[in-house]
Amino acid sequence: MSKIGFHNRCIHWISMCVESVDYSVLVNGEQVGPIIPGCGLRKGDPLSPYLFIIYVEGLCSLIRDVDTRGVLRGTKIFRRAPYVSHHLFVDDCFLFFKADEGQANVMKNILATNETASGQTISLPKSEIYCSRNVPDPLKQIITNILGVQVVLGTGVNLYFRHAIINVVNEV
Repeated sequence: MSKIGFHNRCIHWISMCVESVDYSVLVNGEQVGPIIPGCGLRKGDPLSPYLFIIYVEGLCSLIRDVDTRGVLRGTKIFRRAPYVSHHLFVDDCFLFFKADEGQANVMKNILATNETASGQTISLPKSEIYCSRNVPDPLKQIITNILGVQVVLGTGVNLYFRHAIINVVNEV
């Protein structure tokens, strides 16, 4: 959080919210607890969406940086549209880039840098990649090997996936 400009006091407060959580539950009408979780937030925690926004802001900053330097090239929805390199939806992250080995390495470096800076990991084995129909199979294999993700077969329409989706498009 300090890398994206949060004051140390704010970081301390957020850390206290995450680290000082305990739970009590009712079992047969009797209170049991406190139950102290072994690590961080759990699904459904009210603080979780806000921390996700902070985390994703760091990722988006890295993507915007390489995008503005011309190192990464997103995709267009139609010819005169601007390039799109990422899209966030609830707790999913859609990443778009041209289907080539260099772009895959750039994206892998972005994800690794973000992991180092934030301490959060995207589960790449659970992530999926969708390639447009004009990406040859050998190139798909190279990209999936670089990123450590699995290829998903599609019908040419947008599909919804859980976890981080890395959507690779090869433009005509």
